[in-house]
Amino acid sequence: MVSYNLILNKQVRKKDLPRVPTKTRQRVVDMIEKLQVNPRPPGVEKLTNREEYKLRSGNYRILYVVDDPKRTVEIRAIRHRGEAYKR
Repeated sequence: MVSYNLILNKQVRKKDLPRVPTKTRQRVVDMIEKLQVNPRPPGVEKLTNREEYKLRSGNYRILYVVDDPKRTVEIRAIRHRGEAYKR
């Protein structure tokens, strides 16, 4: 099975992930790890007018970009649902 490389940008590692409550954090990390095998799992949605996809994990959203030719998944943000789309 071909897998994708995960790229977590600096903001995700230093700010976004530590802000996720401890009870929810492991579920979010598990979902991110599963993106290596299937970058477009059931329930994922492509955002309108953006190149990003969103994956829901409770009240948190994982925003990421898939680059199929390079076989990479770049995690760009992990945010609470009320803040996820404000940029």
